[in-house]
Amino acid sequence: MTLILTGSPTRYGEDHFTEDNGLLAAVLAALPPHPHVLLVSAAPDDRKFTDYVLDSMSECIRNSGITPASVTMLDRRNAGLARELVRSADWIVLCGGHVPTQNRFLHEIRLKELLRGFDGLVMGCSAGSMNCAERVFSHPELPGEAVDPQYPRWLEGLGLTKLQIVPHYDQVRGVVLDGLRLFEDVIFPESWRHAFYTFPDGGYILSRNGREELHGTAWEISNGQMRQIAAENQVYTFMNVIFISPHFPQTYAHFCSGLRANGANVLGIADAPYEQLSDELRSALTDYYKVNNLKDYDEVYRAVAWYAHRYGKIDWIESNNEYWLEQDARLRTDFNVTTGIRNDRIASIRNKSEMKKYYALGGIPTARQIKCVEGLAKVKAFVRKTGYPIIAKPDGGMGASGTTKIHDIAELEAWFAAHPDNYGQYVIEEFITGLLVSYDAIYDSKGEPIFENNTVFPTPIMEIVHDNLETCYWTNKTVPAKLAAIGRRTVKAFDIKSRFVHLEFFQLDRDREGLGKKGDYVGLEVNMRPPGGYTPDMMDFAHSTDVFQIWADMVVYDEARKPQGEQYYCAYAARRDCYTYKHSHEEIMARYGADICMAERVPQALSDDLCDMAYIARFKERKDIDRFFAFVCER
Repeated sequence: MTLILTGSPTRYGEDHFTEDNGLLAAVLAALPPHPHVLLVSAAPDDRKFTDYVLDSMSECIRNSGITPASVTMLDRRNAGLARELVRSADWIVLCGGHVPTQNRFLHEIRLKELLRGFDGLVMGCSAGSMNCAERVFSHPELPGEAVDPQYPRWLEGLGLTKLQIVPHYDQVRGVVLDGLRLFEDVIFPESWRHAFYTFPDGGYILSRNGREELHGTAWEISNGQMRQIAAENQVYTFMNVIFISPHFPQTYAHFCSGLRANGANVLGIADAPYEQLSDELRSALTDYYKVNNLKDYDEVYRAVAWYAHRYGKIDWIESNNEYWLEQDARLRTDFNVTTGIRNDRIASIRNKSEMKKYYALGGIPTARQIKCVEGLAKVKAFVRKTGYPIIAKPDGGMGASGTTKIHDIAELEAWFAAHPDNYGQYVIEEFITGLLVSYDAIYDSKGEPIFENNTVFPTPIMEIVHDNLETCYWTNKTVPAKLAAIGRRTVKAFDIKSRFVHLEFFQLDRDREGLGKKGDYVGLEVNMRPPGGYTPDMMDFAHSTDVFQIWADMVVYDEARKPQGEQYYCAYAARRDCYTYKHSHEEIMARYGADICMAERVPQALSDDLCDMAYIARFKERKDIDRFFAFVCER
């Protein structure tokens, strides 16, 4: 099926389809030489009006150089023949008029069912275009409707598109109905949960093979604002973005909401039942495919293939989750998706041993390292150069999982004895003392940062997990210039574009030969995804912005459109259930309630790293952070 949604296919006062923005050409490309045309009335019981529409549309079609085999109007008089008329049509035109009136008629003739398998052209005009949506926003049109609490503004449509349009922009932009401004007082409030697209007559939306494009001057209305997204003779494409595991962590629903607000088709794949997804996520998803096991590549492959069949070319495949990075890369390779890392480069960002090569290319100092596959004897020789302690970690591991601190030769030999079958999967690095910090950023397709952040971890996650400590860290107001410089150099060395990155560095606490002076930064790990846990939320609070939306803006527009406001320090302090603390939850809220942005239980899957009960607060002064940590975590 080819779907064309218009306000009117003609410019005002003209009696033929406009050629502007390629509309007539799009119509002709979808039709056989002598099509059978079926018009579907928006006023099925108004014979005089319906006959007028039949005559004028028939003339318009012929004036456009189209010679139809037949033109038939479907209204109340021949509603019983709807099935036969649809089956014999090459071109179905849903006429304009009163949206609710036409909507009732469409349901009466069961047009949604009749269109299944239809392989011709469906064109909507005004109300007909609006009724093509899955959920139809039927804005008030007639006197009394805007103030009538019983007037149904949301209706079930034909399900041919997810898009809601407001047709006839030039004619309706300044309309006031029942004392209410149609745009500012009616449509804008609804746009906090939905996106609307409005364009003048002569513009249109074209959908072929699941691919939707908006042709001509157009605006998007979302989050209570209206912005122009295309100009005359421009094409705005609604991207197809597959998001893997959008339900975990739960805040990743915000990424999907940002994409949807930007007009993208958000196509989710996960192993959770649809009804268990959050309300926010369900509202953000265009479609959802449940698999039994996300680790089953064949099953996930079939899900992506199904989306490609239904929606056309896939523009992005992303999880923003380190656990799925390799699977994401494999899917991009198999489906020729070029907007992310593919198989040929995944090792450079997953294996710690491979990272060293790219650090070297960028001239970024890093700790010395040896692969354990070299054997115990060579590892001992390596340690004679570095000294103890040393760190053993999985070459392809995530976070602090599987990481061990080794203090002497006895512990080293014991470690090898405990890993007889898999020591080759590990690397050993010299132990560096210093402050653990991160450079977090979102980069565009040109390799330029559109957002940057710095987070400080006074106690490394490895120690927090191993020693069962409280988790305390903070986000800075600004990124130190030296950290920004080495962070950007690292991204360039790894040739990373169009991604959220989380790069970890040690800031040296003393001079170290071969690494740098006290205060210099040493590369630890690159993570080509957002930081974990609640850190993205902390960035929002620290910079008075929305990094989830900035990432979505990068995907769709290749730029940041979300501004930053006042800058703060944002601190995370979390406690463990296994300890008794001096200050109760009520006391914490009484003392810091005005500063706290979030206080909630941590999901069990994250509690090893992030503890069980988290408090996130923001402050204008750095000195307030230590006091906050001490108060929350005092036992």
